[in-house]
Amino acid sequence: MTIRPILIHPDPRLKKVAEPVARITPDVETLAADMVATMYDAPGIGLAAPQVGVLQRIFVMDANRDPEAERKPMVLLNPEITWESDEQNIYEEGCLSIPEQYAEVTRPSQVKVSWLGLDGKQHQEDFDGLWATCAQHEIDHLDGVLFIDHISAMRRQMITRKMVKLKRERAREQA
Repeated sequence: MTIRPILIHPDPRLKKVAEPVARITPDVETLAADMVATMYDAPGIGLAAPQVGVLQRIFVMDANRDPEAERKPMVLLNPEITWESDEQNIYEEGCLSIPEQYAEVTRPSQVKVSWLGLDGKQHQEDFDGLWATCAQHEIDHLDGVLFIDHISAMRRQMITRKMVKLKRERAREQA
């Protein structure tokens, strides 16, 4: 497993719609394993393939925040929300591609997601709470949408300027 570099906003690849995974290949399995390792290393609770520069519809998540609990990462290929609740939740979201920036985002509190697993079978599960928020956040990534696209334009511009500055500073450090 390889820890892959995570793209930082603004990056045009983060705004593109990812392509469906046509079939499960050794490359897809390697990507999934690398993404799980990268997510835990970051540390984060979810990571979508576009965040590591791969425009495929795959994301990983493990929204269990208890450090004592056994890790149970999920790998979802071609995920699709098939139902969402009318009830809404507000979570302060962050993103590995927008480090150290957070904003409250309102989303459905429950969703039903259907996806292809690495086992080649179709899966379906109901998610609520943080799991539902995480799944929606990661599916947004696959559609070229960032959590800051759900907040006011002024706040989004402020965060984007901070990310441009961060990228400049990191580039200087590596020069």
